[in-house]
Amino acid sequence: MKYREDKYGNKLSMLGFGCGQLVRDKPVNESLVLTAIENGINYFETGYIYPNSEKIIGNILLKNNKRKDIYLTDKLPLILCKKAEDFDRYFNEQLKRVQTDYFDYYLMHGVMNFDQWDTLRKLGIEDWIAGKKKSGLIRQIGFSYHGALDGFLKTLDSYDWELCQIQYNYYNENHQAGITGLQAAVKKGLPVMIMSPLQGGRLASALPKQGVQIFAKADPNLTPGDWAFRWLWNQNGITVVLSSMNTVGQVESNVRSVERYQPLLDNEPAVYNDVIQLFRESYKINCTGCNYCMPCPKGVNIPGCFSAYNTSFAQSLFAGLLMHITSTAGGMKNKGSPRFCNSCGNCEKLCPQYLQIRQLLKKVTKRIEPLPLRMVLAVVRLFIAK
Repeated sequence: MKYREDKYGNKLSMLGFGCGQLVRDKPVNESLVLTAIENGINYFETGYIYPNSEKIIGNILLKNNKRKDIYLTDKLPLILCKKAEDFDRYFNEQLKRVQTDYFDYYLMHGVMNFDQWDTLRKLGIEDWIAGKKKSGLIRQIGFSYHGALDGFLKTLDSYDWELCQIQYNYYNENHQAGITGLQAAVKKGLPVMIMSPLQGGRLASALPKQGVQIFAKADPNLTPGDWAFRWLWNQNGITVVLSSMNTVGQVESNVRSVERYQPLLDNEPAVYNDVIQLFRESYKINCTGCNYCMPCPKGVNIPGCFSAYNTSFAQSLFAGLLMHITSTAGGMKNKGSPRFCNSCGNCEKLCPQYLQIRQLLKKVTKRIEPLPLRMVLAVVRLFIAK
């Protein structure tokens, strides 16, 4: 295993274990966790909203006396926090579930825009964090992010964070916080943890056949998954790449990816460009994710909407809808959705690709916000508003 340091010099495995898939109590879970630890993985991440995940990882660590051998991250469920008392309510429950008396890292889970974080500040979250750190219950504090770039940058600058977590891979270099957000965090000296490194496994096991051939021609000893991990680890600002591994074979394969890792050669970025081009041939909107059109006066996440729309063609309609729900429309009371465009045209004046954004947003709405999905989102927003 290879390691990189956090803000205070703690050595974290470059490959982290995402516990979100540990939602069913089954014998293989213990094998997965122990195999990971035996192979040098020491960064584990769970979350309150992952059903049973905290309890399962807690039981395994306690049974095998492994809690002190790893760095454990848990996350506060922001979507459920409506008042200040909720902070302790969920935090104390998490300690009991995991059967621990502290968390090495603790994240504000799934920040989607600056207003969401700012609302927590008004509820006193900063004083609450200070108290937990003083008592040793939280060692380091950070946030995971699932929104547009401008919100990430504002959130990043608003508090003395010690780490952050973003969705990032070679296929979506400019999605959400993207490379701009990554560089901003690195400039502040923050370790950056990466989620969705394989785009839900698609970059490892669901590449177009021609894409697999391109990678194999460049280096037949590396798998598509190796290439995806390698692109991330090649960026020194990235500390840990998280992977949700479902089989012992996946753990061992991903560990081999770390062991085989070598920095990219000068000619190898072009290999990724060739593979990305295969995806873009299916793109319907030539948006580069530059964010020049942002922020939208009505809060529409224009690049996010276009990215989800393109994904619905390049990969699958389900993948596009899922991206839209999780990073653009879900959880927001009146922001993100393409339906809120009022056709002011400000975005088109700024777009370097000269896209007819107003018309394109209508196409996006029709495809990725059909009536059944709108009804689901309306229910979600009503729940959040309570």
